[in-house]
Amino acid sequence: MLRYIEAGADAVQVGEHRFGMRLPGEIKLDELAVAIPEAHAKGAKVYVVVNNIIDNDTVSLLPEYLQKLKELQADAIVFGDPAVLMAARQAAPGIALHWNTEMTSTNYATANYWASKGASRVILARELNMDQVLEIKRHAKLEVQVQVHGTTNIYHSKRSLLVNYTEHQGAGKKKSELGADQGLYLIEEERRDERYPVYEDINGTHIMSSDDICMLESVHELLEGGVDSVKIESLLKSVRYNETAVRCYRSAIDAYYANPQQYSFDEGLLEEIQALQPKNRELSFGFFYKEQVY
Repeated sequence: MLRYIEAGADAVQVGEHRFGMRLPGEIKLDELAVAIPEAHAKGAKVYVVVNNIIDNDTVSLLPEYLQKLKELQADAIVFGDPAVLMAARQAAPGIALHWNTEMTSTNYATANYWASKGASRVILARELNMDQVLEIKRHAKLEVQVQVHGTTNIYHSKRSLLVNYTEHQGAGKKKSELGADQGLYLIEEERRDERYPVYEDINGTHIMSSDDICMLESVHELLEGGVDSVKIESLLKSVRYNETAVRCYRSAIDAYYANPQQYSFDEGLLEEIQALQPKNRELSFGFFYKEQVY
């Protein structure tokens, strides 16, 4: 976490697996008690991810957990389930709430609904194009965050699909053998050149995109449009890769704000990332320059 802050990140997202999904690591409350003051001392914020699909067993644990996050001075809670918002109102009033539902935050009316309920930021769906993103920002009554780099989630199931599959095949793998660090992937029959990373943890089965978003050379368009926050997804990447990505985006953002009228993209920044990019994962603009049809 501190390495990313030192590379230029002004905020980091952390959490633990029972409350948050698709986390590259796990930081529990006792570790947060140390990590949050360290981040604040360096001028950075800590957002705690509570974006899991909350079941009856977990919902009773939310008040105590959220209350502790407020006591530890976490800067925001990232949530999708309304149960988190309701628990925060009671147990952690005043803590900032960032609404993130992965694939359904697609219009400003819904974003403004959550603003009326107390959310201070919306994290937009990755399927939106640039025009849609900027239109939401023009009408939004809360901050807007956009993912600009890294892999994206395209499928999730609470079921243990990989464990069940390996049992059917007679292999009988455990979840620990099917995690995000195992390098497992799926291939479609009709698109055999594309690999979709797949892994399983306590929250179920996750399938990720076959390419990585990279908006480095166009991030200034989002800044011009007033987007409040841009996110680099660190999942399935090495610390070295993520540090490089953070440093390059920091350089591009700082250069733009230093002189917006005469800003010119430094191609060398993109080359630094390309040098570390996995050979089987293409860098792309995602959906930013596509005509999106739902």
